[in-house]
Amino acid sequence: MKKIAYIYLLAIVALVSCGSFEREYKNMNIDYKYEAAKAYYLEGEYNKASQLLETMITMLKGGDKAEESIMLLAMCYYNSKDYETASQYFKLHYSNYPRGEYAEYSRFYSGKSLFMGITEPELDQSGTYVAINELQLFMEYFPLSKYRDEAQDLIAKMQDVLVKKEYLSAKLYYDLGDYMAYIGNNYEACIITAQNALKDFPFTSLREDLCMLVLKARYKMAHNSVKDKMTERYRKTIDEYYAFKTEFPESKHLKEAEKYYNEASKFVENIKE
Repeated sequence: MKKIAYIYLLAIVALVSCGSFEREYKNMNIDYKYEAAKAYYLEGEYNKASQLLETMITMLKGGDKAEESIMLLAMCYYNSKDYETASQYFKLHYSNYPRGEYAEYSRFYSGKSLFMGITEPELDQSGTYVAINELQLFMEYFPLSKYRDEAQDLIAKMQDVLVKKEYLSAKLYYDLGDYMAYIGNNYEACIITAQNALKDFPFTSLREDLCMLVLKARYKMAHNSVKDKMTERYRKTIDEYYAFKTEFPESKHLKEAEKYYNEASKFVENIKE
């Protein structure tokens, strides 16, 4: 029976290769139309396949082709690089068929589709959080999945994007310095943003750069302070230096860090005298 079905599909492939898409689109025979959609998919004609499937999804609901049709439509959009729509159909699939034949696949590709659509670090990253959550849920449902390692790798890459965004935000505050200071202390905002990133992503590859940014901001905030606050802020600069040197004893930033430490120490020592 499978051999007959395969031969039938091959015949449909040959037909759509030389036939008119409009004819298949208007055809009222659902079985023929569905096989034509599968044939277009096999031919890499994902746009044509998705157009045919969209006209049949409702009619196929509840039938023996319902689960496969949603999955096929999701893959059409994924292969067409319409990742947002692909994720929606993958979600529709696993929501309707949580224990279905393709449930593991659809949960993974729902998250991967969202990953494929994430934006540059400078732009809004709300979708990245959604993608991470989707892949984390996938690993909870399928802890032994063959896709688990890839899911973890995708999550790590997205976390790097989120950290990079936080780093750029912190650096922007630092670069603003005293500019528009009436809104608030930009150096303090830099410190808070960087420290939050370190707390949320303690193993980030940008950890050294974030720590150095905190040290620089503490020094600048002390250096530009009113006299009453200088001593306390320089002492915090010194503490920050020791923490940085302990964690990164061979840092490429160590020479610069020592400069801030020396100036801060000199000020504190003069106060004592």
